[in-house]
Amino acid sequence: MATSTISAPSSVRNVILTGFMGTGKSSVGRLLAHRLGFRYCDLDALIVEGEGVSINEIFARHGEPHFRALETEAVRSVSREERCVVSTGGGAVISPENRCLLRKAGVVVNLTATVEEVCRRLREETDRPLLKDDRSGERIAAMMAEREQFYADAELRIDTTGKSVEDVVAEITGYLEGR
Repeated sequence: MATSTISAPSSVRNVILTGFMGTGKSSVGRLLAHRLGFRYCDLDALIVEGEGVSINEIFARHGEPHFRALETEAVRSVSREERCVVSTGGGAVISPENRCLLRKAGVVVNLTATVEEVCRRLREETDRPLLKDDRSGERIAAMMAEREQFYADAELRIDTTGKSVEDVVAEITGYLEGR
């Protein structure tokens, strides 16, 4: 697999990665940004940096509504950027305002994976506040189903199940080159 930088079409201002937790947004985003010669921006990392505490701590201290408000502020900020690959948090697309801003900001790519794959990928992770009390496949499936209508709003959808990060990046760059 070639690792050289490719040129994104000039019509591609940003690439926005959406998807449920554990679908590969961060891993794919970092490599995709490198391949495109874009900057990489992780919304959750921006929030943590701005607040000075972890996502878990934000949820524990202030609750999900406060976190979602911070997330919308971060979306507003990155939507003004150019030549950036943005990895959103899994729930960022729940907000109609966020979906609108993200669509205007660039090409929205939704990464998916099977429930089983997400469970496998998240098995050892402890920084997922919405799964802290229930990490079951049933809980994950229910959350994925609740969000499906919002994820489906993407320009491109890629199932990452069983694929390497490189393969997913190649699918995205192939799409962008043909756009």
